Amino acid sequence: METHPTNYLTIRTNLLAAAIEVEILITTAVVRAVCLCIIGWLLITATAAQTKDGLAPAATKIVLLGTGTPYPDPTASGPATAIVVGNRVFLIDAGPGVMRRLNGAGLPINGVEALFITHLHSDHTLGYPDLIFTSWVMGRRTPLQAYGPHGLKRMTDHLIAAYAEDIHIRTYGLEREVPNGYQVAVHEIQPGIVYNRDGVRIRAIPVLHGSWKEAYAYRIDTPDRSILISGDTRPSEAMVSAASGVDVLIHEVYSAAKLAPEKRPGGEFWPRYMREFHTSDIELGKMAARIQPKLLILYHIVRTGRPTNEELLAGVRAGGYKGQVVIGNDLEQY
Repeated sequence: METHPTNYLTIRTNLLAAAIEVEILITTAVVRAVCLCIIGWLLITATAAQTKDGLAPAATKIVLLGTGTPYPDPTASGPATAIVVGNRVFLIDAGPGVMRRLNGAGLPINGVEALFITHLHSDHTLGYPDLIFTSWVMGRRTPLQAYGPHGLKRMTDHLIAAYAEDIHIRTYGLEREVPNGYQVAVHEIQPGIVYNRDGVRIRAIPVLHGSWKEAYAYRIDTPDRSILISGDTRPSEAMVSAASGVDVLIHEVYSAAKLAPEKRPGGEFWPRYMREFHTSDIELGKMAARIQPKLLILYHIVRTGRPTNEELLAGVRAGGYKGQVVIGNDLEQY
């Protein structure tokens, strides 16, 4: 059959155009695939580098486990605050009820990454043996890492000795707990950086808590947040300096307006005690005005004179702080 030259040229031209179009489509798809591979590789590399450097994004949250004082308030456990970074838990103080509050907050009950004690007052440490032994019974297999003032090692040794019979029965009786799972690695600290691992840095700041030789506030810096927890202290220039610009300041407080002698043995010294050992709402307002945290949380509130929340907040405002401030309650998260 004879093919007309014009038809032949038309067919050839159309085929050539189609081939060019297909080639362009293939080339575009290949380039797109290559680009996607490069982008994916860059993301994986960046993530790996962040993880290696301890900078992998992990949202930091604050869990107020206990906001109370020595008064046995059934609604407020003893001082204990969890700083949670991803699945890592750092505990500041171990007041009464700490293990039950950890469980209530849905946090691990088989041990925290590290414990930091502000000072050795009983209301900040009565939950310490609970943390040691209950976390062991609940599955802890490695020594609890505990940081705090000098005297913490002696306290720990005495606690281990006091529970020797319990340890023996749980280890060699029918429970068959892991031998030595109750152990504690105590780190008696000096001012400065006391913990720096995988993107979490914790600094101990010496503060003034009456006649205590050692008391600390702690500044916690994570990849996405900075937090300072006061512990027990009267106004402290060292803490103001260390806390400058933090995202969250968690601070103890009492009401200056309600301060008065108490009707109990030694009650006449109560105002002097409070001024030397603790921080009033007005004093805290003055400090916060200088520090300028994004959020101020009041905890460990000494309710002498039964001040209302509104009165405490008014005292902070009277001191000059105009930023966001809240009254902390057990199991609240920020």
